[in-house]
Amino acid sequence: MPHAVSRLRAARLARATKPFMVRGGFKRERCESCRLLPSHCMCALRTPLDTQAAVCLLMADIEPLKPTNTGWLIADLVADTFAFGWSRTEVDPALIALLSDPVWEGYVVFPGEYTAPERVVNALPPRTPGPGGTSRRPLFILLDGTWAEARKMFSRSPYLNHLPVLSLAPADASQYRLRRSWCSDHLCTSEVAARCLGLAGDARAEETLQAYLGVFMHHYLQARNQLPVDGNSAEHQRLHRALSPQA
Repeated sequence: MPHAVSRLRAARLARATKPFMVRGGFKRERCESCRLLPSHCMCALRTPLDTQAAVCLLMADIEPLKPTNTGWLIADLVADTFAFGWSRTEVDPALIALLSDPVWEGYVVFPGEYTAPERVVNALPPRTPGPGGTSRRPLFILLDGTWAEARKMFSRSPYLNHLPVLSLAPADASQYRLRRSWCSDHLCTSEVAARCLGLAGDARAEETLQAYLGVFMHHYLQARNQLPVDGNSAEHQRLHRALSPQA
Protein backbone atom coordinates (compact mmCIF):
# COMPACT_ATOMS: atom_id res chain seq x y z
CA MET A 1 0.00 0.00 0.00
CA PRO A 2 1.44 3.44 -0.93
CA HIS A 3 2.58 5.47 2.07
CA ALA A 4 2.02 9.18 2.73
CA VAL A 5 4.99 10.47 0.72
CA SER A 6 4.20 8.15 -2.19
CA ARG A 7 0.63 9.47 -2.28
CA LEU A 8 1.87 13.06 -2.12
CA ARG A 9 4.24 12.36 -5.01
CA ALA A 10 1.41 10.89 -7.09
CA ALA A 11 -0.77 13.94 -6.39
CA ARG A 12 2.06 16.31 -7.34
CA LEU A 13 2.71 14.44 -10.58
CA ALA A 14 -1.00 14.61 -11.43
CA ARG A 15 -0.84 18.42 -11.18
CA ALA A 16 2.35 18.74 -13.22
CA THR A 17 2.14 20.51 -16.57
CA LYS A 18 5.44 19.06 -17.81
CA PRO A 19 7.57 16.02 -16.92
CA PHE A 20 9.84 16.32 -13.91
CA MET A 21 13.45 15.98 -15.02
CA VAL A 22 15.90 14.58 -12.48
CA ARG A 23 19.11 16.61 -12.30
CA GLY A 24 22.15 14.38 -12.15
CA GLY A 25 21.93 10.71 -11.19
CA PHE A 26 20.61 8.17 -13.64
CA LYS A 27 17.78 8.63 -16.12
CA ARG A 28 16.62 5.05 -16.56
CA GLU A 29 13.44 3.32 -15.44
CA ARG A 30 12.89 3.39 -11.68
CA CYS A 31 10.93 1.21 -9.27
CA GLU A 32 7.76 3.10 -8.29
CA SER A 33 8.06 1.97 -4.67
CA CYS A 34 11.69 2.79 -3.85
CA ARG A 35 12.72 5.10 -6.76
CA LEU A 36 15.77 2.98 -7.55
CA LEU A 37 16.61 1.03 -10.68
CA PRO A 38 14.75 -2.32 -10.71
CA SER A 39 18.14 -4.05 -10.62
CA HIS A 40 18.95 -2.16 -7.40
CA CYS A 41 15.50 -2.25 -5.81
CA MET A 42 15.39 -2.33 -2.00
CA CYS A 43 11.65 -2.85 -1.51
CA ALA A 44 12.28 -6.23 0.14
CA LEU A 45 14.08 -4.42 2.97
CA ARG A 46 11.17 -2.14 3.82
CA THR A 47 10.01 -3.03 7.34
CA PRO A 48 7.40 -0.65 8.85
CA LEU A 49 7.85 -0.16 12.59
CA ASP A 50 5.39 0.80 15.30
CA THR A 51 6.74 3.77 17.25
CA GLN A 52 5.73 5.90 20.21
CA ALA A 53 6.20 9.02 18.10
CA ALA A 54 4.90 10.07 14.69
CA VAL A 55 6.40 12.22 11.96
CA CYS A 56 4.67 14.93 9.94
CA LEU A 57 6.53 16.07 6.83
CA LEU A 58 5.83 19.51 5.37
CA MET A 59 7.39 19.19 1.93
CA ALA A 60 8.50 21.90 -0.48
CA ASP A 61 6.82 21.82 -3.86
CA ILE A 62 8.99 19.40 -5.83
CA GLU A 63 10.61 17.62 -2.88
CA PRO A 64 8.37 14.50 -3.17
CA LEU A 65 9.50 14.14 -6.79
CA LYS A 66 13.22 14.01 -6.06
CA PRO A 67 14.59 10.44 -6.06
CA THR A 68 17.15 11.48 -3.42
CA ASN A 69 14.49 12.69 -0.97
CA THR A 70 14.89 10.99 2.41
CA GLY A 71 11.45 11.84 3.77
CA TRP A 72 10.43 8.84 1.67
CA LEU A 73 12.65 6.62 3.83
CA ILE A 74 10.92 7.84 6.99
CA ALA A 75 7.54 6.90 5.53
CA ASP A 76 8.94 3.49 4.55
CA LEU A 77 9.74 2.65 8.18
CA VAL A 78 7.65 4.81 10.53
CA ALA A 79 4.08 3.57 10.31
CA ASP A 80 2.64 6.86 11.57
CA THR A 81 4.09 9.21 8.97
CA PHE A 82 2.03 12.06 7.53
CA ALA A 83 3.06 14.16 4.52
CA PHE A 84 1.70 17.45 3.19
CA GLY A 85 2.80 19.78 0.44
CA TRP A 86 3.65 23.29 1.64
CA SER A 87 2.22 26.45 0.10
CA ARG A 88 2.43 30.00 1.38
CA THR A 89 -1.16 30.78 0.36
CA GLU A 90 -2.99 27.48 0.93
CA VAL A 91 -3.07 25.05 3.85
CA ASP A 92 -4.39 21.51 3.61
CA PRO A 93 -7.36 21.20 6.01
CA ALA A 94 -6.13 17.71 6.88
CA LEU A 95 -2.91 19.24 8.22
CA ILE A 96 -4.83 21.64 10.46
CA ALA A 97 -6.96 18.73 11.68
CA LEU A 98 -3.84 16.72 12.48
CA LEU A 99 -2.26 19.58 14.43
CA SER A 100 -5.50 20.04 16.38
CA ASP A 101 -5.95 16.36 17.22
CA PRO A 102 -5.52 15.93 21.02
CA VAL A 103 -3.88 12.54 20.44
CA TRP A 104 -0.70 14.35 19.39
CA GLU A 105 1.81 16.62 21.13
CA GLY A 106 3.31 18.58 18.27
CA TYR A 107 6.89 19.87 18.00
CA VAL A 108 8.32 21.85 15.10
CA VAL A 109 11.89 20.63 14.65
CA PHE A 110 14.06 23.62 13.79
CA PRO A 111 17.14 25.45 15.10
CA GLY A 112 16.19 27.47 18.16
CA GLU A 113 18.04 30.64 17.15
CA TYR A 114 15.34 31.39 14.58
CA THR A 115 12.54 31.87 17.10
CA ALA A 116 11.79 33.36 20.51
CA PRO A 117 13.70 31.66 23.37
CA GLU A 118 10.52 30.91 25.33
CA ARG A 119 9.29 28.75 22.49
CA VAL A 120 12.40 26.54 22.36
CA VAL A 121 12.78 23.11 23.99
CA ASN A 122 15.85 20.92 23.81
CA ALA A 123 14.30 17.72 25.15
CA LEU A 124 10.82 16.26 25.37
CA PRO A 125 8.94 17.12 28.56
CA PRO A 126 6.85 14.45 30.32
CA ARG A 127 3.94 13.39 28.17
CA THR A 128 0.59 14.98 29.01
CA PRO A 129 -2.78 13.16 29.25
CA GLY A 130 -4.76 12.80 26.05
CA PRO A 131 -8.16 11.34 25.15
CA GLY A 132 -9.32 8.56 27.44
CA GLY A 133 -6.51 9.18 29.90
CA THR A 134 -3.81 7.91 27.54
CA SER A 135 -0.65 9.96 27.11
CA ARG A 136 -0.38 12.24 24.11
CA ARG A 137 2.11 10.98 21.57
CA PRO A 138 4.94 13.14 20.19
CA LEU A 139 4.39 14.41 16.65
CA PHE A 140 7.59 15.72 15.07
CA ILE A 141 6.95 18.26 12.32
CA LEU A 142 9.86 18.32 9.86
CA LEU A 143 10.26 20.96 7.16
CA ASP A 144 11.51 18.98 4.18
CA GLY A 145 13.30 20.97 1.51
CA THR A 146 16.47 22.92 0.89
CA TRP A 147 17.69 25.08 3.78
CA ALA A 148 16.31 28.20 2.08
CA GLU A 149 12.95 26.50 1.57
CA ALA A 150 12.85 25.25 5.17
CA ARG A 151 13.50 28.75 6.53
CA LYS A 152 10.69 30.11 4.37
CA MET A 153 8.31 27.41 5.57
CA PHE A 154 9.20 28.11 9.18
CA SER A 155 8.67 31.88 8.95
CA ARG A 156 5.56 31.80 6.74
CA SER A 157 3.44 29.10 8.39
CA PRO A 158 1.43 30.90 11.09
CA TYR A 159 -0.50 27.72 11.92
CA LEU A 160 2.74 26.38 13.46
CA ASN A 161 3.36 29.40 15.68
CA HIS A 162 1.57 27.97 18.71
CA LEU A 163 3.77 24.88 18.81
CA PRO A 164 7.06 24.49 20.70
CA VAL A 165 10.24 24.37 18.64
CA LEU A 166 12.46 21.36 19.28
CA SER A 167 16.04 22.49 18.75
CA LEU A 168 18.41 19.55 18.43
CA ALA A 169 21.90 19.67 19.90
CA PRO A 170 24.80 19.77 17.41
CA ALA A 171 25.33 16.39 15.82
CA ASP A 172 28.12 14.46 14.20
CA ALA A 173 28.64 15.10 10.50
CA SER A 174 25.87 13.89 8.23
CA GLN A 175 26.40 10.55 6.48
CA TYR A 176 24.19 11.70 3.58
CA ARG A 177 26.15 11.92 0.29
CA LEU A 178 23.53 12.18 -2.46
CA ARG A 179 23.12 15.96 -2.47
CA ARG A 180 25.46 18.82 -1.71
CA SER A 181 24.78 21.03 1.30
CA TRP A 182 26.25 24.48 1.80
CA CYS A 183 26.63 23.69 5.48
CA SER A 184 28.48 20.49 6.41
CA ASP A 185 26.76 20.10 9.79
CA HIS A 186 23.24 20.03 8.35
CA LEU A 187 21.56 16.65 8.64
CA CYS A 188 19.26 15.26 5.98
CA THR A 189 15.57 14.84 6.82
CA SER A 190 15.73 11.15 7.74
CA GLU A 191 18.72 11.78 10.04
CA VAL A 192 16.76 14.49 11.84
CA ALA A 193 13.80 12.13 12.19
CA ALA A 194 16.04 9.40 13.59
CA ARG A 195 17.35 11.73 16.29
CA CYS A 196 13.81 12.79 17.17
CA LEU A 197 12.70 9.16 17.49
CA GLY A 198 15.60 8.55 19.85
CA LEU A 199 14.52 11.47 22.04
CA ALA A 200 11.03 9.96 22.18
CA GLY A 201 12.38 6.63 23.43
CA ASP A 202 12.18 4.81 20.10
CA ALA A 203 15.83 3.72 20.12
CA ARG A 204 15.34 0.76 17.80
CA ALA A 205 13.53 2.91 15.24
CA GLU A 206 16.33 5.50 15.48
CA GLU A 207 19.01 2.93 14.70
CA THR A 208 16.93 1.24 11.99
CA LEU A 209 16.25 4.51 10.17
CA GLN A 210 19.92 5.46 10.27
CA ALA A 211 20.88 2.04 8.93
CA TYR A 212 18.16 2.17 6.28
CA LEU A 213 19.54 5.48 5.02
CA GLY A 214 22.95 3.87 4.66
CA VAL A 215 21.49 1.01 2.62
CA PHE A 216 19.55 3.43 0.41
CA MET A 217 22.72 5.39 -0.33
CA HIS A 218 24.61 2.18 -1.09
CA HIS A 219 21.95 1.05 -3.59
CA TYR A 220 21.67 4.50 -5.15
CA LEU A 221 25.41 5.05 -5.58
CA GLN A 222 25.97 1.53 -6.89
CA ALA A 223 23.28 2.15 -9.51
CA ARG A 224 24.75 5.56 -10.40
CA ASN A 225 28.18 3.94 -10.89
CA GLN A 226 26.72 0.92 -12.73
CA LEU A 227 27.90 -1.51 -10.07
CA PRO A 228 25.93 -4.37 -8.47
CA VAL A 229 24.53 -4.18 -4.95
CA ASP A 230 26.69 -5.81 -2.29
CA GLY A 231 24.17 -7.53 -0.04
CA ASN A 232 26.93 -8.20 2.50
CA SER A 233 28.07 -4.58 2.74
CA ALA A 234 28.60 -2.88 6.10
CA GLU A 235 25.39 -0.92 5.46
CA HIS A 236 23.34 -4.08 4.95
CA GLN A 237 24.87 -5.74 8.00
CA ARG A 238 24.01 -2.72 10.15
CA LEU A 239 20.39 -2.81 8.97
CA HIS A 240 20.16 -6.55 9.61
CA ARG A 241 21.41 -6.03 13.18
CA ALA A 242 18.94 -3.20 13.76
CA LEU A 243 16.03 -5.33 12.60
CA SER A 244 17.03 -8.51 14.41
CA PRO A 245 14.75 -9.49 17.34
CA GLN A 246 17.53 -9.17 19.93
CA ALA A 247 18.45 -5.62 18.76
